Amino acid sequence: MKITLILLNNTPEVLWNGFRLANLMLEAMEDVSIFLNGPSVQYEQLDSAQFPLKELAKIFTLSEGRLFA
Repeated sequence: MKITLILLNNTPEVLWNGFRLANLMLEAMEDVSIFLNGPSVQYEQLDSAQFPLKELAKIFTLSEGRLFA
């Protein structure tokens, strides 16, 4: 199944949960894409110890997920 998540929020917790969900779906062998829109494009600047967005994005792309901005 092909799945696309559209993230358009700059709240770190929302982005973190979006990346976590996408990574879980990739583990289930789904075809997953994330489209970052608006303020969510700046997810790297929102990275923190509590919400490691860069790490989750790296795992996502290395697991054959597609990230669009």
